[in-house]
Amino acid sequence: MAEQNIHVDERVDITDVVCPVTFVKTKVALEELDEGQILQVHLNDGEPVQNVPRSVKDEGHKVLKLQDNEDGTYELFIEKIGD
Repeated sequence: MAEQNIHVDERVDITDVVCPVTFVKTKVALEELDEGQILQVHLNDGEPVQNVPRSVKDEGHKVLKLQDNEDGTYELFIEKIGD
């Protein structure tokens, strides 16, 4: 499904790792971006989808959208806030 309105600057797939590495990989990817850029994270249902969005918010970033792919995975769209 194509995203309207969200311009993705970088993508990361964390479906092959488990917590807490899921957040670590997401955080590293965010560190590579400039403020205001968008990261799309492909992640699994369960712990990753529960923990990664919460951890990202705790770090001060903005969760724009969490999209259920209806196959056990999700797309998480994050806007980097601050450097």
